Amino acid sequence: MVSIIFVNSGNSVDIEKIRKDFPILENTNIIYMDSACMSLRPVQVIESMEDYYRNFPACIGRSSHKLGNKASLEFEKARERVKNYLGAKNAKEIIFTRNSTEGINLIARTLRFGEGDTVITTDREHNSNLLPWQELIKRRGIVHKVVPSNEEEKFDLETLKEIISKTDKVKLVSVVHTSNLDGYTLPVGDIIKISHEHGALVLIDGAQSAGHKPVNLKELDPDFFVMSSHKACGPSGMGCLYVRESILEKLEPFLVGGGTVYNSWYDKANYEELPLRFEAGLQNIAGAIGFGVACEYIENIGRENIKKHEENLNKILTEGTEDIEGLEIVGLRDYRERSGIFNFNLEGINSHEVALLLDNIKNITVRSGMHCLHSWFNSRGINGSVRASVYFYNNEEETEILVESLKGIARLR
Repeated sequence: MVSIIFVNSGNSVDIEKIRKDFPILENTNIIYMDSACMSLRPVQVIESMEDYYRNFPACIGRSSHKLGNKASLEFEKARERVKNYLGAKNAKEIIFTRNSTEGINLIARTLRFGEGDTVITTDREHNSNLLPWQELIKRRGIVHKVVPSNEEEKFDLETLKEIISKTDKVKLVSVVHTSNLDGYTLPVGDIIKISHEHGALVLIDGAQSAGHKPVNLKELDPDFFVMSSHKACGPSGMGCLYVRESILEKLEPFLVGGGTVYNSWYDKANYEELPLRFEAGLQNIAGAIGFGVACEYIENIGRENIKKHEENLNKILTEGTEDIEGLEIVGLRDYRERSGIFNFNLEGINSHEVALLLDNIKNITVRSGMHCLHSWFNSRGINGSVRASVYFYNNEEETEILVESLKGIARLR
């Protein structure tokens, strides 16, 4: 069965044609459904990185020769592409990092937290948006408050209002945009508005949202936003941290060294302009270039189209498995609220066993375990789950194969 989506230009695009951009889909019979962990990379991204290593493999911001100038130009062009992709106002608001985790930690270390300052998160945060605040409890004596989900397993705005209105010590509200548990997207617009009304800064973890749905930071108006390239068709070890320019000017760099200064003496240094003072050492130049190309690749398809395509595939998975006895969906039940994530358990079979069976029998790659959400699973007494996560390069035939495979595994019990 051929799936069709529509790109921004109005022209129809055959999914099978798009799949040809991904070498692993061309050369193997793998059914890749682990994109919430790491997406596949199109050949355009791979070739852009290879182009750097083959044709202008030089340092940036340090060398005045032709290769260095070319590398510097392409590096900053990548920053501009990421800025446009996220809808930021200015390229200087984009700091290149290794991933979302590093971006969150950078904020945890550069904001001046004092004893009693409060950080608010949700109860469905990835470890990367939980552990940095636990560390600050030990090091700085901050207070960490968790907004529990309501009975529908959704974010409770009323509880946020209640917590934030009881103290004037809330310094930061740090929340996931789209959950890697079940694809649920939080009402971040409302969260940002409420937080700002009470004088709190807001950090949005966009690791699972930026590659799957439209993001416009000028409209959302957060203070900080992080994303990882590897979840949006880009290279691993690459990501970015957005910081509102007015705030960025007040932050002190956490990592310093080569590339962060334009002059230094034995007793002082003159730091570079923004955002260079926050990018210490030689950067992942090829990674940045690939990141920028990945952003343009996704934009050419259209994130609204990607969102609709994922919803269609999730509909097939949800409706196709609803008659499987003992299959329990983890998280939200409505496929329209789950992006491209189908998270489940099969009664009587360990999640790791299900994942291995799918891999060994049908070459279907899914993730099993607690998905770096140990706190959520432990609080509910659930010992992990199986997570299938689709993207725009998956087709209906693959989802139907997964459905039939799960029916077969269920019969083994």
